[in-house]
Amino acid sequence: MARLFGTDGVRGLANRDITAESALKLAQAAAIVLGKEARSKGQKPKAVIGRDPRISGEFLAAAISAGLSSSGIDVYDAGVLPTPATAFLTADLDADFGVMISASHNPAPDNGIKFFSRGGHKLPDETEDQIEAALTQAPLSPVGTE
Repeated sequence: MARLFGTDGVRGLANRDITAESALKLAQAAAIVLGKEARSKGQKPKAVIGRDPRISGEFLAAAISAGLSSSGIDVYDAGVLPTPATAFLTADLDADFGVMISASHNPAPDNGIKFFSRGGHKLPDETEDQIEAALTQAPLSPVGTE
């Protein structure tokens, strides 16, 4: 099976490769992995979401926010801002992780989802692999439904 994460997150054609459903499920899987440390301390994890101005960014942000919120993550939607600002806010707000919705220099119909660790750093490949593994495990259930 091909690796979901590329060199800088998950990218593809919006509404074909990256749909609202796939973004929601990816967010739920990320919540499991990236929210683990806060939960182990009895805290509620928090995340920052930023996006670029692509048309698809709005529906992807809504899907990611729904996936994170349904998984018990407090979400701060920072709206449209550059990728470095999302990384900065992740660190400045002491969020457990950040999510940037952008395909950078790729064509406008494309989009992507990039995660930042606490402190606003790019995730290591090993952490991305853990998110992929969580995504392929048993069906993900929102908090309080099990």
